[in-house]
Amino acid sequence: MKELNIHIDIRIFPYEELNAADRELIDAAREATFRSYSPYSHFSVGAAARLADGTIVCGSNQENAAYPSGLCAERTTLFYANSRYPDQAVKTLAIAARNEQGEFLEDPIPPCGACRQVMLETETRYNQTMRILLYGSKGIYEVKKVGDLLPLSFDASAMQ
Repeated sequence: MKELNIHIDIRIFPYEELNAADRELIDAAREATFRSYSPYSHFSVGAAARLADGTIVCGSNQENAAYPSGLCAERTTLFYANSRYPDQAVKTLAIAARNEQGEFLEDPIPPCGACRQVMLETETRYNQTMRILLYGSKGIYEVKKVGDLLPLSFDASAMQ
């Protein structure tokens, strides 16, 4: 028998230690939570992507009474970025969430599996890693690339 160990480095920063560009992106993700349409879960998620040219695009979760018809903030953001700016790689994606009481979460929330897969495809599309910032009021997680969130991932190479 062999054993495979997967190691992931995640750095945790207080908001004040982030550089100005990362604070701006976190602030945009936090602001996007207020545009969430979440009448069923009352869980508001916002995401902001900084593109290679410095443009920031945002999205928020959009729910629907027919639950599978809704969409997460990460995917609304990436799909918008990829369709509106098809020649601009996503350099960094920031994600923030507020609970039913309207408070930002103390601990960062990770993206769901479907969002991780879309994030991986975005990296593949541009052949560049995408850095992820997960906001929590007690600290921001920095993940250097999507593969760190999705080890043993499925991509086009798996179909060969």
